[in-house]
Amino acid sequence: MSTGIDIVLLTILLVIALIVGIVIGGMLGSRRQRRLQAAHLEDRPGTPSELARASGPEHQAVEAAPARPRVAIVINPSKIGAEEFAKTAAAVCRQEGWDAPLMYDTEIEDPGYAMASQALAEEVDLVVAAGGDGTVRAVAEVLAGTGVPMGIVPMGTGNLLARNLKIVLDRPEWALRIALWGKDEHIDVARARIEPGGKDHAFMVMSGLGFDAAVMADTDEELKSRVGWLAYLEAGSRKLAGHRTRVQVSVDDEEPYMTKIRSVIGGNCGRLQGGVMLLPEAEYDDGILDVIIISPKNMADWVGVAASILGRHKRRGIHTNFHRCRRIVVEAEEPIEVQLDGDAVGASRYLEMWLDERALVVRTATREQTRLIRLEGWPIPVP
Repeated sequence: MSTGIDIVLLTILLVIALIVGIVIGGMLGSRRQRRLQAAHLEDRPGTPSELARASGPEHQAVEAAPARPRVAIVINPSKIGAEEFAKTAAAVCRQEGWDAPLMYDTEIEDPGYAMASQALAEEVDLVVAAGGDGTVRAVAEVLAGTGVPMGIVPMGTGNLLARNLKIVLDRPEWALRIALWGKDEHIDVARARIEPGGKDHAFMVMSGLGFDAAVMADTDEELKSRVGWLAYLEAGSRKLAGHRTRVQVSVDDEEPYMTKIRSVIGGNCGRLQGGVMLLPEAEYDDGILDVIIISPKNMADWVGVAASILGRHKRRGIHTNFHRCRRIVVEAEEPIEVQLDGDAVGASRYLEMWLDERALVVRTATREQTRLIRLEGWPIPVP
């Protein structure tokens, strides 16, 4: 009997660790990207492809204008396939009737802020973030409130904003065409502040403090380079048995309350890798911040957390609580780790999160482009 129980308990723990690995790995992605294939495209200057003809009338009007539109591409050169994509981008722009793209490489010290600012100074018609969620977050923070559209070319395996916006993955030339000729959507920009009255930071997917941030901060970089998101599972398994932290939570104008937590995560979007919906009601354009508070006391309680997440409970689950609000402030009795879109930013006793409603314009696929993606009816590369 004891052997059977041991097997059951071991199975439960493995399931918990797997779910935690999916959630944490999905929030940050991994550094192991599939090599992108460079496309040798037919050079037809000034001739829009079938995708351009499938776009809305506002973009057809731009195509007919005497001056060619200009795009700036902020690209993370460390991503596999970045060099090939630079050549692909030039060919796609020529084919679609755009000027040659302005290319800006990100740096270790700057994931894209200065580059996006320089692109704005050039008065381009579009800025494309080509990289992972960190590059997207930096470019979005600069473009928010300017009215200049942002395109996304996903070049990682996380790419959470792209997944939530249903932008095609692993086909950079297709994603670029969506950026050039897609439809404009106004989406919310989430903001976070990690000290009272301090600098605010943008995040596009999720921010939080506690267990999730601690896992990201404690993941072994060498292991991550070898096994990708599985490294987060290893770090998560070591953090599951940690202690809860006492915090005060203030939601909008409601009376603050005290509770003990393992994690508080606020989201502008709810979808993670593998189709996991951490925040099932989150929508990127509704002006509402969705928040999950996770508070298991012990290892057994994590089973209830897993059931709540996989079961997609809307308002309250087992050892979880959900809020839908415009602003939330979490004040902890001791410093705990904080993360923004999967980037660990250090420990703090304070996290404030809110939304700038519909502050960013993003290019997404039109209905016809989505149909062509499913049919793979895009322009065929010429050898």
